[in-house]
Amino acid sequence: MPPGFLGTSVGRSRVRRAGESAYGLLLLARASLMGVVAAVLLMAGVWVSLDGTRQAVADRGAVRGTMTVAECDGWTCTGPFAPEGGGARVEVAVEAPVSYEAGERLPVALWPGREGSDGSGRAYSTPAVRTGTAGVLYAWLPLAGALVLASPVIAGGLGMRRTAWGAGLSGLALMGAAFALL
Repeated sequence: MPPGFLGTSVGRSRVRRAGESAYGLLLLARASLMGVVAAVLLMAGVWVSLDGTRQAVADRGAVRGTMTVAECDGWTCTGPFAPEGGGARVEVAVEAPVSYEAGERLPVALWPGREGSDGSGRAYSTPAVRTGTAGVLYAWLPLAGALVLASPVIAGGLGMRRTAWGAGLSGLALMGAAFALL
């Protein structure tokens, strides 16, 4: 009876079986590596975002108040800080990816133990952290960037295109909301 008919089987050689096993192992290794890369990107985004969120939300240890913008240059805005309970006014600086008009009032928090310096040893002003919804969304920008960066890895490396679209679009939506509220 010729091979290929019912009741017969054609055996594959050992070399072919070994090659198929090696190829399957390479596919598994690639998927595992891409999964690790995507997980590391997302965990790093969450890790960096949590510290900023803690500072923007937590009440314990922080002095809350409002900062009146005096001037903005580059990525920082400076101005006097008025604590909620009253007290001495100090000059503070806040990270500002968008430029504010002079005289605008921003809700901020000061954290003890953080001294401002430009790297040369000269202190310029105490760094402040934005609070409220805008401050929390700004603190989550690293996670938004990680979602956008991980989406091609999820799509190409893992073949999960719908998940990648969801991750990328949610990262872009978070970025848009943060900059709209700032």
